[in-house]
Amino acid sequence: MVRRKQILVIGFDKDHCTETAYRTAYLVGLEVARHGAVLLTGGLGGVMEAASKGAQEAGGFVIGIVPQEEKAAANPYCDAVIATGIGSARDFLTAYSADAVIIVGGGAGTLIEAAAAYQKRIPVIAVRGSGGTADKVVGTYLDDRRIEDVLGEDSPEKAVDTALRLIEHGPM
Repeated sequence: MVRRKQILVIGFDKDHCTETAYRTAYLVGLEVARHGAVLLTGGLGGVMEAASKGAQEAGGFVIGIVPQEEKAAANPYCDAVIATGIGSARDFLTAYSADAVIIVGGGAGTLIEAAAAYQKRIPVIAVRGSGGTADKVVGTYLDDRRIEDVLGEDSPEKAVDTALRLIEHGPM
């Protein structure tokens, strides 16, 4: 049996999520499910909830990796929950579990997850126009090693297509 691709969606938490970012994340989740990939998120609100809702409504499978000790902390759209109890250190678990990462908006926590993926050479794609970290890092390298630049896409559909292409074939 072939392992399903795992795409991590990261971005604004519930307290900072804009309507644009929520809608964009929902569509990213929908596309991830339509392509048969597993959606990974940090399992909480905001972008994480929106992507989870989109994926679940499209018949996809959603794994939420929450920082709390309680599975009940996860948003209601998670099919499976990993309760880490390790706080923000869970950002490394989410990043290392992904085959590709898609950024929608976000703040400092989002940047930590993106940097963890970057260090492991996991492709990172930012949705342009979604605000926050996504718009700040798109088209840049996250450090002077210039491992791989953060790719940018203008739509949720293109972001997921690019993530899946990079998982399959690597950078072109």
